[in-house]
Amino acid sequence: MMKKNTASVNRRHFLYGAGIALALPHLETFAAASTDQQDRPKRFLSVYHPDGVGLPLKSDPAWKDWSWFPRGGERDFELTKVLDVLEPLRNEITIYSGLSHPAVRRVHGHSNADQYLTGAATAGHGPYKNSISVDQVIAGHAGEFTRHSSLVMSTNGGIGAPRGAQTQSFNLEGRPIPAMNRPKQIFDMLFVASGKDAAAKLARSKSALDYLIAHTRSLGKKISKRDQQTLQQYLDAVRDTEVKLVKAQKWIDTPLPTVDASQLHLDAEPSEARLYFETMYELIYLAFLSDSTRVATFQLGRENGEGPHDLLSKAVGLGGAHGLTHSVKKPDGWKNLGTYNRYQAQEFGRFVQKLKDTPEPKGGGNMLDNTFAMHGSASSSFHLSRNYPIISAGGKNLGFDNGRYLKFGSGNEDNQAGAGIVSDAGWRGKIEAEELPLAQLFVTILQRFDIETDTFAGIRGTLQRV
Repeated sequence: MMKKNTASVNRRHFLYGAGIALALPHLETFAAASTDQQDRPKRFLSVYHPDGVGLPLKSDPAWKDWSWFPRGGERDFELTKVLDVLEPLRNEITIYSGLSHPAVRRVHGHSNADQYLTGAATAGHGPYKNSISVDQVIAGHAGEFTRHSSLVMSTNGGIGAPRGAQTQSFNLEGRPIPAMNRPKQIFDMLFVASGKDAAAKLARSKSALDYLIAHTRSLGKKISKRDQQTLQQYLDAVRDTEVKLVKAQKWIDTPLPTVDASQLHLDAEPSEARLYFETMYELIYLAFLSDSTRVATFQLGRENGEGPHDLLSKAVGLGGAHGLTHSVKKPDGWKNLGTYNRYQAQEFGRFVQKLKDTPEPKGGGNMLDNTFAMHGSASSSFHLSRNYPIISAGGKNLGFDNGRYLKFGSGNEDNQAGAGIVSDAGWRGKIEAEELPLAQLFVTILQRFDIETDTFAGIRGTLQRV
């Protein structure tokens, strides 16, 4: 549970919703904090890729070039061919090893993406319940200053299914927030007006929702307990829509930002992998640049399944993305997986460089200095929900010290725990290495975003040295 001062609790008690935050009118008590937030925006991005990364054994000839994690120490680390595309950004990035979510370390990698930003005990089978994702905690805190509290994107779109999420974002009730996956749809939401009668449409929608809620609640005492639970879930969804409408009404008279779309390929699809990658990242950049939102998530597909994300490896002339993790023992198998992971890092690096090259519109360095961007997965080697491969970039003005390779835990100094796994049987093996909770990094991030808490997902404390 997030712990804040009394004023903050009262102010934000009902602000968390389906990717949005409901703003109160200007109040003197909060004037100083609001001014600080508006003048010095802090941005958060999480990019997630499924299926983990390549970790060949040291005895394998591929280990030297195609193992994902760097070699060496905190400052003198050496990037392998998988991440050497980030060498020009060396002083702007941090690479982490030895982090994972304790509640799901025994969950098969095909079922673990749902909890990457939540840390919830989603389990591998049986009853399913998730919790709020870290991006939505930040959105609830900072979203009142922007038209859109968060931008939720993925290659596959929608929400997927339990343990097969196609979104990284979950609201306060742990319900998945649908991701957008069509560039033109995203661009239109951000930068295209909805018509002169938008205000009237909003008013009619609000009236219809009020009527619906009043009459639906009257059913509560007339139906079975199971139906009451179903009805409550329905009302939660209706409430999300209601809060979205209130936020939209606040911004209806504010002109949409104007951006240069001449270089965008808004009709790009995953089958045109390079154009699609570049366009989706460009949309995030424009959303941040225009201060349309300060929080974004982008999921590059879902675990264990065919679909749009399987086409992304076409960018480097390879077969299905998911199949690359199953073919590492074939000729050039580790190299092929590493080549795709390298491309993912390259596109992330391109985005990071663009933030670095753009002066902060409201002053205070460049946009990267005020943005904390993550790129990672909830699997290291084949299907193993341990030792998440994570890169962060930026955040200098938020207190992040980059240019480092940070190793946490013990017993896995060379990142060989679980390395060489090539079958489903391997993930069941006993791992002796100790790891630290990824949630401690999230607590650190939340505190740097001025959210007063010392816990996340039931884990207490920050991650030292970050």
